[in-house]
Amino acid sequence: MNSGNEKATSENSPAKAEVIFPSEVSTKLSVFDRFATYVSARTSQAWFFVVIVVLWAPSFFLLGTIDTWQLIINTVTTIVTFLLVALLQNTQKRSDDAVQHKLNAIADGLADLMKQLSKEHPELDKDLKELRLAVGLEDHESAS
Repeated sequence: MNSGNEKATSENSPAKAEVIFPSEVSTKLSVFDRFATYVSARTSQAWFFVVIVVLWAPSFFLLGTIDTWQLIINTVTTIVTFLLVALLQNTQKRSDDAVQHKLNAIADGLADLMKQLSKEHPELDKDLKELRLAVGLEDHESAS
């Protein structure tokens, strides 16, 4: 495993990206991150959908005309959708990053173990090289 402040890098990677491990990640969340986490936890439950429908259904009777109702409902729906997408995307990205940091730590530990075992089993050298190249691959791999 890496000791101290030493960070793993992909030895033959094009970008030579630094890999961040779980112990190097700040645990301090910004106000926006805390808000996004709170909203994500609430909006991902069934009762949220029920509350939205219960508030939406009788709103027609409060506004009177269909044109006014449609305008207000469409505007509110657009704003709420845009806000929820931004908040949920923030939460999803942080979750994906956390999983990647954990995978990097597991791969680093496994690579260290494979390095020790490769003295007795030289066939592990190729697998060790591939594993080291895979750490940090997400930083320079194409989505297509």
